Amino acid sequence: MLKDITLGQYFPGETVVHKLDPRTKLILVVVYIISLFQATNWISYAFITLLTALCLKLSHIRARNIFKGLKPMLFIILLTAVLNIFYTTGTPIIPGWPITWEGIARAIQMMLRICLLITGTFLLTYTTSPISLTDGLEKLMNPLKKLRLPVHEMTIMLSMALRFIPTLVEETDKIMSAQKARGADFETGSLVDRAKAMLPILVPLFVSAFRRADELAVAMESRCYHGGEGRTRMKKLKFAARDIFALILGAAVLALMMFMKKLGI
Repeated sequence: MLKDITLGQYFPGETVVHKLDPRTKLILVVVYIISLFQATNWISYAFITLLTALCLKLSHIRARNIFKGLKPMLFIILLTAVLNIFYTTGTPIIPGWPITWEGIARAIQMMLRICLLITGTFLLTYTTSPISLTDGLEKLMNPLKKLRLPVHEMTIMLSMALRFIPTLVEETDKIMSAQKARGADFETGSLVDRAKAMLPILVPLFVSAFRRADELAVAMESRCYHGGEGRTRMKKLKFAARDIFALILGAAVLALMMFMKKLGI
């Protein structure tokens, strides 16, 4: 299960999606999320699903990578479906039953919404390196510097968090394998017993995380890192024609989704 967590991973490529400016992709993800929440029926959900599939095709991201990333969220997806099935009023599928046709339809739509929402955010991290993502986010948040907010430091922390997610997942998997080899059991017993069994994992994991943080701090200090003041970049972000076209297309999709919602389509 731990190996299925793909958040924070970056798959290098030369596709048109990879070549988009990180600021463009950040804006498009926000537009995508807003558009997704405008979907109200099967036609709008089908449209946004086809759009997502097209983006995956253009980015050359395999569907199995998306499904692999969705596995850790399976419990939340199923719980959302069950709650919508039993707590949505409407026409019962069998007289006297609490399950309604409207509840089943809404459960499927909510499951699809969560899957598409996760897929859209995964697509951002899969096609954008952590450094580019940090630069793009910092550029978009530049106006907040006038409010004396530490924008550079905030984006650096976000970048480090994304970068170390795969590392910590791999470290956790190694610790679990080592503990199982020593006879540890993480799958049987009551909930309390399972929670107690996690202690031999959490303690070395925290020690490893703090050690990595200390090593990173020493490495940054040895490279004379003192924050974003006066800092320059080797690669400057520039909008290209493809970025303008992508932003126009994203605005058109959002306008279409809002129009479809207003018409009830």
